Amino acid sequence: MNITILGATGGTGTQAVRQALDAGHQVTAVVRDPSRLDVPPREALDVVTADVTEPRQLRPLLEGRDAALSGLGPKSRKQTGIASAGTRALVEAAAGTGMRRLIAISAMPVGGPIEGDSLLLRRVLRPMLHALLRDAYADLAAMEALLAASDLEWTVLRAPRLTDGPRTQRLRTKTGGSLPGAGTISRADLAYAMLEAVTDRTMLRQVVGVASAR
Repeated sequence: MNITILGATGGTGTQAVRQALDAGHQVTAVVRDPSRLDVPPREALDVVTADVTEPRQLRPLLEGRDAALSGLGPKSRKQTGIASAGTRALVEAAAGTGMRRLIAISAMPVGGPIEGDSLLLRRVLRPMLHALLRDAYADLAAMEALLAASDLEWTVLRAPRLTDGPRTQRLRTKTGGSLPGAGTISRADLAYAMLEAVTDRTMLRQVVGVASAR
């Protein structure tokens, strides 16, 4: 496959680039600073500098691609808003390119209270986390709404706390919303889940909760 990856210098994005290349895919990594991409040069890797909020810059990076993976998200409070702004540009840029499949990362608390969570999680821990990261979650909620209103074949993966653990390929998922009792997932496993979702037709236009297996 020919895949474009946005947010390629982030922890999950870098993992997605590496794993896609190892799987034999052609990869376009969209970055702001090529020096921050911790992936050795490969013949199948094209590193492109672009403003992910500008549809005109993204359009040629989507033409002829089978899918786009978005690891866009704020690395600081100053970058809050990048997930929705980048997704808005992606949706606009994709029109007329033939690229239809888009996998995006969101966060587990975005959907509100999770049925099946413990009382402690519902009443204490999740509300505290939501209050602390209110702006970031609002940005991700706006991103999800933009995708839901689009005609793309999107999938949103809602992830819990990310770790730097290894790729295990042992995951729990829930289609249709966040996953109850989700604790953590490694960035490597989240990247694996993104690549697996590209060809999973049951995930089309779905929010999917994902976490490491217990």
